[in-house]
Amino acid sequence: MRILVVGGAGYIGSHTTRQLAESGHDVWVYDNLSMGHRAAVPADRLIVADLADVGTLDNAFIMNRIDAVVHFAALASVGESVRDPARYWHNNVCLGIQLLETARRNGVKRFVFSSTAATYGEPDAIPITESAPQRPVNPYGHTKLAFEKALGDYAAAYGMGYAALRYFNAAGASRDGTIGEDHSPETHLIPIVLQVALGQRPHLDVFGDDYPTPDGTCIRDYVHVEDLAQAHVLALEKLTDGAGLHFNLGTGGGYSIREVIKAAESVTGRKIAVRNAPRRPGDPAALVASSAKIRQELGWKPRYPDLESILETAWKWHRSHPNGYGDR
Repeated sequence: MRILVVGGAGYIGSHTTRQLAESGHDVWVYDNLSMGHRAAVPADRLIVADLADVGTLDNAFIMNRIDAVVHFAALASVGESVRDPARYWHNNVCLGIQLLETARRNGVKRFVFSSTAATYGEPDAIPITESAPQRPVNPYGHTKLAFEKALGDYAAAYGMGYAALRYFNAAGASRDGTIGEDHSPETHLIPIVLQVALGQRPHLDVFGDDYPTPDGTCIRDYVHVEDLAQAHVLALEKLTDGAGLHFNLGTGGGYSIREVIKAAESVTGRKIAVRNAPRRPGDPAALVASSAKIRQELGWKPRYPDLESILETAWKWHRSHPNGYGDR
């Protein structure tokens, strides 16, 4: 397939771009580089532009004869979404619909969407299955769910086949250590923990230690970024016209913040300084996936099933790239 990976120079997008190309697809990356990195993708396959630039976006579809889209170009910070919901609704929904409509106008029938466990909100039961109620508790989750609904409507009316992949907490780096996680500012737990280990931060802030969990800190399901990328490849190849696929992506096991810290200390051999801080608004106590459906229907199986193996790849990346890609 000729695939446009939108937001493909970002963390998960760059790993997916690599796996799509390795699987034999003809891949182009469309990214405004506000959060992505040139060095993360092949230079001759990168289109630097914004989704708001309708002409450039349309031309990318026409000139490259695109027949499938993988969409990563969303803002993804829960805390920021609470502070500035307008930015999230504009970027994640308004510009997302513009991409979806451009794809439809150019005859694209396959669309894979980077969704999130945040669409579930506070779950009724753990692990979370795809049939669980979707009741997001923050604007980030609201915007992701809104786009899922749009995809369903487009499938019903226009015959577009789509997959919404609801992943839990992406972590880790490529096996060879050449691409990894580099956000500015960094908001994800594992890279922050490793920055403390490297002496780049004085401590880790633990936001809330009074949640209804065994040690009082939030529990999350961490899934390796290469396992996420593999799921996008499998989903894209499974799509059929007018049908929607919905899959959770996680390992099925949850780790608390304190357990992540302990595992990071073991992997790095260094002490992680911690400071307790108030809860952040919009943070559910626990989010753990049931990935039984994607395992059964697509044959997906995580190659990094435990936290330590995920942390080892992340530590390899951060040690060899202490300043990330060095372009910020």
